Amino acid sequence: MTRLDTLVAAMDEFFRIEACGPDPTFSRRIPELYEPLGVDWQRRFEPGFVRLFNGLMIRGADEVQTVFCSVFPAPEVLGAFLERGRAGDLLVLHHPADIECGDPLGDLGRGFVPIGPEHLDRLVAQRQSVYACHAPLDLHPEVGTTAAMVKAIGGRVEDVFWPYGGGHAGAICGVDPISTRDLMALARYVFGITFVDVAGRLHNHVTRVAVVAGAGYQVEAMREAEAKGAQVYLSGEILNRIDDDRGRRNFREVQDFARGTSMSLVGVSHAASEFLALKTLMAPWLRAVAEVETDLIPMSRWWR
Repeated sequence: MTRLDTLVAAMDEFFRIEACGPDPTFSRRIPELYEPLGVDWQRRFEPGFVRLFNGLMIRGADEVQTVFCSVFPAPEVLGAFLERGRAGDLLVLHHPADIECGDPLGDLGRGFVPIGPEHLDRLVAQRQSVYACHAPLDLHPEVGTTAAMVKAIGGRVEDVFWPYGGGHAGAICGVDPISTRDLMALARYVFGITFVDVAGRLHNHVTRVAVVAGAGYQVEAMREAEAKGAQVYLSGEILNRIDDDRGRRNFREVQDFARGTSMSLVGVSHAASEFLALKTLMAPWLRAVAEVETDLIPMSRWWR
């Protein structure tokens, strides 16, 4: 058991929450999500989060016994935390808002979704805390989303790409020779998914892989990775399946790129690509720095 303030201070320092500044994504998304609903999010959330959109989001009781880790605050995740957690327990999330990205074999997604007032009220009533770590976790060289993916495929970082939030979201890594198909099979195993999304060309001899967690469907980033010699582009998502004009436009752009690229484009789902870091890096780090138990809350469907 540890004090909440002690644990939050350790996380803030390790992930450089203050130095990273306002989150590039959620400094826009949080106001866009809550203000049309008439929710006073600036009163609901902690002052530091309101300023930076990372860090302690909801404050509960002072003593933390168990830290739960999950990727998005989807209703099923919040429901599990509220059911399994006790007063003072902390939920560490990658995103401070849910995102429904769409299923390559099913429905398109709605995109970003706010935490509902009913869950916010229950978290406060049960005195449970929530901490979000988005861009700082994406960029961290040791306990980071892309770092976890590189480690999982046995990669050796040789270069970076995709400038983001004062750092780089993507890594170019060398790997022992492998075919695209074998890398796809490894990805299914590592990320716990039943299928991967794939486009572009397949290769029998791959030694250089571009890796980026989350929404990797940016053609400029793909071009940068290809220019740096990547034969495979491995990401959470390679095609935007969010049901809006921007999503459909982006989907067409990547499809056009895929027809001419020399790379294999491989997607493992946004959620699974980022949960890996929480499972393999964040939870062990929390156990090492604080006398707390950790518990994981995976998604029941990685593609959604």
